[in-house]
Amino acid sequence: MNILISGASGLIGSALVFYLRAQNHRILTLTRNKTHPDDIFWSPSQGMLALPRSSKIDAVINLAGENIAEGRWNKLKKKRIRSSRIDGTALISRTIAALDEPPQVLLSASGIGFYGNRGEQLLIEDDAPGQGFLVDVSREWEATTSPAEEAGIRVACLRIGVVLSPQGGILKRMLPYFKAGIGASLGTGRQYMSWIVIDDLVEAVAFLLNHDALRGPVNVCSPNPATNWEFTKILAEVLGRPAFFRIPAPVLKVLFGELSGELLSSTRAIPNCLLSAGFEFRYPKLAAGLHHLLDDSD
Repeated sequence: MNILISGASGLIGSALVFYLRAQNHRILTLTRNKTHPDDIFWSPSQGMLALPRSSKIDAVINLAGENIAEGRWNKLKKKRIRSSRIDGTALISRTIAALDEPPQVLLSASGIGFYGNRGEQLLIEDDAPGQGFLVDVSREWEATTSPAEEAGIRVACLRIGVVLSPQGGILKRMLPYFKAGIGASLGTGRQYMSWIVIDDLVEAVAFLLNHDALRGPVNVCSPNPATNWEFTKILAEVLGRPAFFRIPAPVLKVLFGELSGELLSSTRAIPNCLLSAGFEFRYPKLAAGLHHLLDDSD
């Protein structure tokens, strides 16, 4: 297939590009700095996407978006979080809808944050959204795919959980502290985290490309969400280090500001659509997933 990808240089995108190329797919990447024949220039802030109407694209995977965990949240940061998702997705949706031969499928990233802080409630794709900034962003993000859907393109919105990889994201940031024996749980530690090993994420995306019955929201996370305390305990055990500390909520507020609310938010989602369609996770359990990721790392 000819697959167009935004966010190809990010943690998820780079792993996905490697995987799909190994499957003999041709990958076209949206970029602001064109250096390769298969690069396509775009600038969401300017509404520019240099994709000719005659382009032959079989599938589109939209992963672009500002990293929510980097930097302190303020008005400018929140504006970038929203605009990087909404503007880019809207531009892609409009552009591919207008192609002479629209692609068969658009897989567009969303987030497990769609559900908000829901305590111990078990969440599937049919459940209503919660409340909060990331909830509002996720709702608008998903709604922005409507031009593609109206053009007859199969659209699946990927509500991606916390991605685990030693190459980036939250796990990379946590590892130095846990390896030093000063790992800590956050707040009460009872809040649930919907996580996924990056290997399973990549294979789930490839699975979605080829399963026409899967459309609409799709939770892309392990079937076994863990509490923050469980995650802390298991990560410490995998590394052979103690983790006796706890960072109280007021301290997190001082350190991270508004972002601390997301760190303490509890989302216990399961991938009902993927499981019902027959997708098999390689690493459905946290301990096995962390061993896979970390046993051969430095």
